[in-house]
Amino acid sequence: MNPVSHTTSYYAASANDTRQRPPLDGQVSADICVIGAGYTGLSTALHLAESGFKVVVVEASRIGFGASGRNGGQIVNSYSRDIDFIERHYGAETGAELGQMAFEGARIMRRLIEQYDIQCDLKPGGIFAACNPKQLRELEAKKSLWERHGHTGLELLSADSIQQHVGTERYSGGLLDHNGGHIHPLNLALGEAAALESLGGVIFEGSPVIRVEEGNKPRVHTATGSVSADFVMVAGNAYLGGLIPKLQHKAMPCGTQVITTEPLGKRLQQRLLPSDHCVEDCNYLLDYYRLSGDGRLIYGGGTTYGAREPHKVESLIRPKMLKTFPELEGVKIDHAWTGNFLLTLMRLPQFGRIGSNIYYAQGYSGHGLTCTHLAGRLIANAIQGQAEQFDVFARLPQPPFPGGRMFRIPFTAMGAWYYNLRDQLGV
Repeated sequence: MNPVSHTTSYYAASANDTRQRPPLDGQVSADICVIGAGYTGLSTALHLAESGFKVVVVEASRIGFGASGRNGGQIVNSYSRDIDFIERHYGAETGAELGQMAFEGARIMRRLIEQYDIQCDLKPGGIFAACNPKQLRELEAKKSLWERHGHTGLELLSADSIQQHVGTERYSGGLLDHNGGHIHPLNLALGEAAALESLGGVIFEGSPVIRVEEGNKPRVHTATGSVSADFVMVAGNAYLGGLIPKLQHKAMPCGTQVITTEPLGKRLQQRLLPSDHCVEDCNYLLDYYRLSGDGRLIYGGGTTYGAREPHKVESLIRPKMLKTFPELEGVKIDHAWTGNFLLTLMRLPQFGRIGSNIYYAQGYSGHGLTCTHLAGRLIANAIQGQAEQFDVFARLPQPPFPGGRMFRIPFTAMGAWYYNLRDQLGV
């Protein structure tokens, strides 16, 4: 078996399980075949296995190889476009239905962590930090919006009170979500994979899918084998490539970059993040950061459109970190990496079916940690004949990016430049 490596991330270096599962070899059958062992695929597979289905997961690389094992590890509720946007564009009824589900993903995740004793450095509390008074007013509106949809545990922070949680003077205030939090994302994925295997599920790694054969009994083909199943779930997201041409034009891979410092002393940790909450600012091209389980600062930000790999991640992110925490000037960076997420035009996730027995979910647009876990439950329910909630998402329009593949990157980059300028001007 040829080994397949994770990226050079802090998460891969501190993974609880480094075993590689064997590749698919020969023909197997299952009730459900899941393509992709990230959160969407694992959540779907685990929910179905809990209901007694025989599930096979086929992964091109490693469990959590993509965004699920590279992200900032922040439990952020709702969607990339919030419920008020959904209400304005798709109506009050759709807004109410999606609002009911906007906070469910975090509860699903915590249930899995507790039930299967997943060791992933779960810590409570997440802060949205306002960089200017306009953003603080928007956070006040977010608090009212979320409370209207039943989400409690929110605390508005002034410019003074936010400094009790974040050791910087950059912010005009913030919103503390006590039901947010942060985790070690790769260890969460590995723990969910182990839970699936404990229920009889099978995961094949190092097995890129080369063709999905549609029909009454779809078949998933790799170079060395195939899986015949009653249902197929496509969960490749930003790493799906051109496998399913019907999905490729609907969204665009984008890259984000992350660095991790050497372990910091307890006094410095307390100075930077005394409450040990995670933080993300409210800019369009946002910064996000938190402390790891072993006391490192994990700091991420920036976006590269079209999933271009930056040559020097540290040179991009370190200045952002020092702008927030100048006292880290001499601190060593131990890990730097990039990862891809999938951006949709409307910045809302895309759920749907191809025919009657091939499901897909993709395009979380940077808010995937919680929504992927919700997606898994909804797809599992839909396969079992309870599709009402899944169909709320599936009915949302899924427009392609304008200009096709040639122009979608420059068009999107121009839009990002515009919103970044607005952030800088505070308008």
